[in-house]
Amino acid sequence: MVREKGHHIFVVSDATGETAEKVVMAALLQFQEEDVVITRYSDIRSIEMIKTIIKEAANKHALIVHTIVSDRLRERIFTDAKNHKIRTVDLIGSLLYNLATYLKKPPKAIPGMLHQVDEEYFKRIEAIEFTVNHDDGREPHDLPMADIVLVGVSRTSKTPLSVFLAHKGWRVANIPIALGIEPPHELFEIDQRRIVGLTIEPERLVKIRRERLKHIKEGMKSSYIDIEAIKKELRYAHEIFGKNHRWPILDVTGKSVEDVAKEVLGLVVTTKA
Repeated sequence: MVREKGHHIFVVSDATGETAEKVVMAALLQFQEEDVVITRYSDIRSIEMIKTIIKEAANKHALIVHTIVSDRLRERIFTDAKNHKIRTVDLIGSLLYNLATYLKKPPKAIPGMLHQVDEEYFKRIEAIEFTVNHDDGREPHDLPMADIVLVGVSRTSKTPLSVFLAHKGWRVANIPIALGIEPPHELFEIDQRRIVGLTIEPERLVKIRRERLKHIKEGMKSSYIDIEAIKKELRYAHEIFGKNHRWPILDVTGKSVEDVAKEVLGLVVTTKA
């Protein structure tokens, strides 16, 4: 048998193989090899399919990297690859074995379950990237793409709340309210049921802002921590909230981010349905 030149890596999976391929590509970054060809084989569920892949791998002298949950199919890959002197890397078998030992129960061995995890993982990553890029009023033209939009004056927990929700898979944008400055017009053109107004007691906001000033070097206007100025800010924010009576308003005073997040989801998600 004449073997092809070059380096070939076969990624074999009982689902899409996307995660295994990303792992391989991440590992390859540690090597300055430009002649590596990655071929992905998805939805591998039978012995016959494995036979075909092994034969092709032998022809190309390929390395096989696989995420097969079936013990029977993993054993077949190991046996056939050994007979053809092909190297294999089992990305999931060792993990399943150690988890089974630790949890004292056998795995379900249901093909495709890893892909379900992948989708959830990548959804969270996408949500986090969107949220970071749309913090503090940035890119208002993208507001229609947001699942949730938080609106409020400075230091009403908009950013930490946005990030917390993003880690749950929600794309969140937040819009700051500043006294006398009209919010972006896009805010009033999207589905208003996605928007939540955040408010807080003035006295509590003074304390939060004073604490904030201790950690920043640049000077800020005295009105930032002036109780009367803060009351005006909050009144202005409520005027904005009142322009559309469908905006629910949440008071974040003394509440944890986790508790506020639950309230936000209870309001926005149910009204979206």
